[in-house]
Amino acid sequence: LYLPADFSTSMNTGFAFVNLTTREAAGRFFAHFYRFGRWGLRTRKLCNVSWARGEQQGLQANVERYRNSSVMHSSVAEDHK
Repeated sequence: LYLPADFSTSMNTGFAFVNLTTREAAGRFFAHFYRFGRWGLRTRKLCNVSWARGEQQGLQANVERYRNSSVMHSSVAEDHK
C-alpha cells in the first residue's frame, strides 16, 4: 500500500496504490471497494477502483518508478515515503 500525502498537512491526497498479488485478490478487492461509501464519517465520497497502466503493474515496477522520485529525498519525512 502506498498512500501519498500532502507534505504540508500530512493529509492523504485522495488516492492510494494497492499491490494485489493474485487475480482472485484483485477481484475481491474490486467487488468490495468499487463505489464503497461507508466511511464512518459524514461524506458523500465514493471510492473508485481502477487498474494501473501495464508499466506500473507489480511491486518491483513501482519500486523502480519511485526510487529516484523527489518523494524519496532525504528532506522528506520517513512517514511520507
